[in-house]
Amino acid sequence: MSRVALAIVLAIIWAAITGNFSAPNLLLGGSVAILALLLIRKEFAPPVYLQKIKRSISLAGLFLYELALSAYRVSVLILSPNMKSKLKPGIIAFPLSVTSDVEITLLANLITLTPGTLSVDVSEDRKFLYVHALSVPNKKALIKEIADGFETKIIEVFK
Repeated sequence: MSRVALAIVLAIIWAAITGNFSAPNLLLGGSVAILALLLIRKEFAPPVYLQKIKRSISLAGLFLYELALSAYRVSVLILSPNMKSKLKPGIIAFPLSVTSDVEITLLANLITLTPGTLSVDVSEDRKFLYVHALSVPNKKALIKEIADGFETKIIEVFK
């Protein structure tokens, strides 16, 4: 919660405790709240778990966006009259920046749950994730899309 929002909440609590919701009393409560927050600003830091929740929600939002976008792309691909000419299936070796088993598993599952892609295997040295895609016109672009999307968000969640 931002400091401004917290000051507003504290001002409302002040008014509730005093039983007076007039504008001057809310301003007084807000002033006391701002003064108190300025005095304890070094000790007042958002808890780590709140940051992790925000990052997890961001990852979930990215997944839902990618899910919808991929579903649209696959439906356009399979409904097109020249599907065979547009299909360019391929397997790419995605270089992993994530290192833990949980991070690799989460990345592999997110890729598999996205229509048109499937995580096939992880190399024995755990440096590459092999991904099959229905249409791979540009392998570097697909690698960049995964790295800048899911992998970056997973690293943020687990740091």
